[in-house]
Amino acid sequence: MKIHQITQIIEEWAPLTYAEDFDNVGLLVGDAKDKVTGILVTHDCLEEVVEEAIQKSCNLIVCFHPIIFKGITKFTGSSHVVRAVRKAIKNDIAIYAIHTALDNQPYGVSYGLSSALQLKNTSVLVPKESTLKKLSFYVPLQNAEKIKQALFTVGAGSLGEYDECSFSVEGEGSFRPSVKSNPHIGEKGKRHLEPEKQVHMIFKKHLEKALIQALMENHPYEEVAYEISTLENTNQSLGMGMIGDLQREMKPDVFIKWAKETLQTPSLRHSKVSSKSIQRIAVLGGSGSFAIRAAKRRGADAYITADLKYHDFFEGNSSFLLVDAGHYETEQHTKKLIVDYLTKKLPNFAILLSEVETNPINYF
Repeated sequence: MKIHQITQIIEEWAPLTYAEDFDNVGLLVGDAKDKVTGILVTHDCLEEVVEEAIQKSCNLIVCFHPIIFKGITKFTGSSHVVRAVRKAIKNDIAIYAIHTALDNQPYGVSYGLSSALQLKNTSVLVPKESTLKKLSFYVPLQNAEKIKQALFTVGAGSLGEYDECSFSVEGEGSFRPSVKSNPHIGEKGKRHLEPEKQVHMIFKKHLEKALIQALMENHPYEEVAYEISTLENTNQSLGMGMIGDLQREMKPDVFIKWAKETLQTPSLRHSKVSSKSIQRIAVLGGSGSFAIRAAKRRGADAYITADLKYHDFFEGNSSFLLVDAGHYETEQHTKKLIVDYLTKKLPNFAILLSEVETNPINYF
């Protein structure tokens, strides 16, 4: 298989369209047309990981964090980023980063964290905005069902637990073909009236190109009349973090100890402990201070995330416990999610989990 075929499979799970604007995701190093000899999955692509890929004959590294975040102006080997990239280039090893494209997926980073904590009744904590669009088009009555089915096949009309959703209105369309046209119906130079359907469908924005292609390939008209608009509706199945319930209610001190053991972190930080029992939990793997208020608003008793600053902990109170369990520790399940997904999609391909410990933080 070629690299672009592998990345296409990854992007069916985590479309790059949904990565945050600040992020640098996708194929960062390498040629998409190269043949893949093996895939090594890691959390961070360090120089040691590249060496591991060489030793294990893997020429594609799939990492969670992008090794290149900012522009590189010198390739002198003065930073760990440059050293890793230079080593990869010298040995024809490609690097692909998934990061926030996976953060925003319902079975992504925070799903891994919520699963480790065995949360039930889960939903997205901070739904992502501006991810839904609406397609409206006009079609002769006799062709409407064929086009609708073609669009349903590529994912249009899917909303939550429902698919093949659409709304149609019958009316009368008019047009006059020019002398240079090649009309499917009607005559050149004469206005034509045609019974038509106006069809509306909601779709996820990463499907736009495929939808337009399906519409053009199946529509009988030479010039297809259609409209696309971005909706203000919030997509409840896409976004950052998750919120759910513990299998059983716990006292705060018991919960903190249990979370520490479950996440296998040598230490964690938390806000003041009260006497209120913990049942409803919000989680967000990695840096999650921006979602503190969302967790409160959704009625969480506790919020587990990472990279909280001094003043963030003042947001904790008698009914809301803040827990910083560490950046790596809250994302540690991600690389296994990636391996499991790729193994399922490519059962006869070598998918290896890196053995290199990439957490840069040590505890005394």
